[in-house]
Amino acid sequence: MKQVFQFVIAGMIGGIITLGGYFALQGGQPLATANQASFAKQVNNLNVPPTANVPFDFTQAASIATPAVVHISAKESEKKARENRQRQNQPFPNFFDDDSFLRGPFFNFNQPKQGTGSGVIYTQDGYIITNNHVVEFADEVEVTTSDNKTYSAKIIGTYPDGDLAVLKIDAKNLPTMRIANSDEAKIGEWVLAVGNPLELNSTVTAGIISAKGRDINIIKGKAPIESFIQTDAAVNPGNSGGALVDAIGRLLGINTAIATQTGYFEGYSFAIPINLAIGIVDDIIENGSYQRGFLGINIADLDNAAADELGLNISQGVLVESVLDGGAAQYAGVLPNDVIVQANGKNVKSSADLLEVVGGSKAGETVALVVNRSGKQENVSVRLKAQDANK
Repeated sequence: MKQVFQFVIAGMIGGIITLGGYFALQGGQPLATANQASFAKQVNNLNVPPTANVPFDFTQAASIATPAVVHISAKESEKKARENRQRQNQPFPNFFDDDSFLRGPFFNFNQPKQGTGSGVIYTQDGYIITNNHVVEFADEVEVTTSDNKTYSAKIIGTYPDGDLAVLKIDAKNLPTMRIANSDEAKIGEWVLAVGNPLELNSTVTAGIISAKGRDINIIKGKAPIESFIQTDAAVNPGNSGGALVDAIGRLLGINTAIATQTGYFEGYSFAIPINLAIGIVDDIIENGSYQRGFLGINIADLDNAAADELGLNISQGVLVESVLDGGAAQYAGVLPNDVIVQANGKNVKSSADLLEVVGGSKAGETVALVVNRSGKQENVSVRLKAQDANK
């Protein structure tokens, strides 16, 4: 019996020694129980940056962009409403167009239009970029900056075929953003949409660039320019004219449209690339209007059938279907069945790519084209002409 007792005492002492040794190896820390989430604590000790689970910290980009984006309130005066209706030979409003019926046409046949949108401060002395559709109907425009200062704005000029407009307010030392090179923007790159959706001032949403060079057939006109940057950043009514911003706070585009069946964001938004916008905006500021240059060709996207018929080993580009008599392209030596594959050093995969380069160029400027002609590449420099007003 005494021997058994000695074995028990020895076992207890051994256990104490073993347990003490474990604690010593663990730095004096007790064992984790099942509900102490020991695995989560161990993961936090991995040698990785603390922000590894977050793609970007957008606070700096947002702080740069938000002060440079303004709220725009646009109104049509009663006088202009009457003049517009008389010009259109429309004594009564169209009950089925827009929301004129819902606004009570039986009681006010000259109900002025009004709306809100966003704009981007382009220069410190008060030039502002926005969409044409935000202000096209208006003769009374008011701009409110992010610090709640309100200014009366003048419409300097518009370009409906590019859905762009330039406003001017009487102010100095306004905040602006650096300009990005939208040609270098990459699919998958993070971006911010900054604007005033649904009357919610100074709103920032984030997403990625999901496509480039999108033509969604939304701009109406004789020769619309559509080569949108597509993103999945949430954009809603009121965002129009606001800023698409890259992850370091540079202006990448002007938010313009959404793909929707409800009138609200359903997953994709579209922005005018800033490289395209600036060519138009600078001309409007300098001359009050934009004189666009034209190549003078009829085009189509190259497809496999056309490539096979022409015996070409390429599958992307813009096919010249015909050349207009007396046009810039004919003068420069562009031929039918040429396939344009580059313009000003930018690869041309679709008509939208070509329109982005040419649409942002003025009459008199030269565009350097690379064409595939019967399987061989040729360099052709085209000096753009203004569009014939009769065409």
